[in-house]
Amino acid sequence: MPKLALLNQSGQSVGELILADSVFAVEDNQQVVYDVVKAQRASMRQGTNKTKTRAEVAGGGKKPYRQKGTGHARQGSTRSPQFVGGGIVFGPTPRSYEYKVNKKIRRLALKIALSDKVREDSLIAVDQLVLESFKTKGMVEILNNLKATGKTMIVIDEVNDLLDIATRNLPNVTTVICDHTSVYDIMNANSVVATEKALKKIEEVLM
Repeated sequence: MPKLALLNQSGQSVGELILADSVFAVEDNQQVVYDVVKAQRASMRQGTNKTKTRAEVAGGGKKPYRQKGTGHARQGSTRSPQFVGGGIVFGPTPRSYEYKVNKKIRRLALKIALSDKVREDSLIAVDQLVLESFKTKGMVEILNNLKATGKTMIVIDEVNDLLDIATRNLPNVTTVICDHTSVYDIMNANSVVATEKALKKIEEVLM
């Protein structure tokens, strides 16, 4: 079973945390992770791009010239697709790029992502995260004590307004509840700082 040093906010070891093999020691599978991350990225797309068809562009009510005798092809409107300023044929319309990935695959990808962080020594376990105020300076001090560098993801077990406000101004730090952790967020972070309760909750859900 993987073991992590349990630290306090000062970065001192206060014990050892034993994690379940079925969640934090899963064999790597890049295809599974790729499929889930791709689906998550697709669901983030706005899908608001839009072009106008000939029915939507302004003007073009009058027939540009008579039907016969001009030597040109017959035309009924200057807003036909072949004219400048005309409508667009088969252009993009608002749509959702979201698609389904099986639940078992999503759960497996999350286990693999967490296991990778354990193997890379990028998962930092803390006994608790308690701030006396909402000042960012206090959160920066804690992260320095824990030696969390680069993009950092903080995982907590319940909503903490002080923690949320204290990390809001840190560009490379995100705070999420353990129920809302995603494969993409974990893979995108250089360090994952998680409380003991949050890790236990994740373990219970994924086992």
